[in-house]
Amino acid sequence: MSKYYNSQRATGLYDSSSKEQFKLSRSKIDLFLNCPRCFYYDRKLGVARPPGFPFTLNSAVDTLLKQEFDIHRVKGTKHPLLEKYGVDALPIPHEDLNKWRHNFTGIQYLHEQTNFLIHGAIDDLWQNSKGEYIVVDYKATSKRGEITELNQEWHDGYKRQMEIYQWLLRRNSYKVSDTGYFVYCNGRADAEAFDGKLEFDVTLISYTGDDSWIEQIIFDIHKCLNSDKIPEAGTDCDYCDYVEAIVGNLS
Repeated sequence: MSKYYNSQRATGLYDSSSKEQFKLSRSKIDLFLNCPRCFYYDRKLGVARPPGFPFTLNSAVDTLLKQEFDIHRVKGTKHPLLEKYGVDALPIPHEDLNKWRHNFTGIQYLHEQTNFLIHGAIDDLWQNSKGEYIVVDYKATSKRGEITELNQEWHDGYKRQMEIYQWLLRRNSYKVSDTGYFVYCNGRADAEAFDGKLEFDVTLISYTGDDSWIEQIIFDIHKCLNSDKIPEAGTDCDYCDYVEAIVGNLS
């Protein structure tokens, strides 16, 4: 078993004896918050949760939205969605934007106390008349009714995602607005026919972030990874519940 773990450490697992920076993504922070045990298995023992199906349609929407907003970024013009909602902002050019959008680089910050290299990939970056950067995240779904607010329990992950991006920008010495925006695309299923195209209703949802929780969570993650004790499962973790049910049936 130890031979397996040693071979896996080369793939980026945590090694408490290593002096190298440990890359910790935004999504892994969220995994820790959802279930410390699953996080420990994943980042220290190399046993990840089963992968989900790729959301290729969502990725296509993301790509098209980026291209659409980039047209206005180049021209220095306001996107019609910003006009519609009266938002004081423009898509802003930045020399690092393409890097910040890339999943394997994103925007990064070295947390020196833990030697964690925190990173996350943003969807878009706007700027208001005060010179504050505005974090923007794209979301795509298909459900009945207009989406005007983030009022579901599972939306908490979206909010944390926004706050981590805001925190990363601030740690890179950028002036950041507390208000971020979700561009929410809701696929319509009420058309008479498909006709080879899917239409979306697009809404803009503002969110006032609070990143004050992030620093302590980073230290909690550091403590977790440096422990030899596997932590307790998160509340209502379906993965851990499944494993316990299987083990219970086998015993």
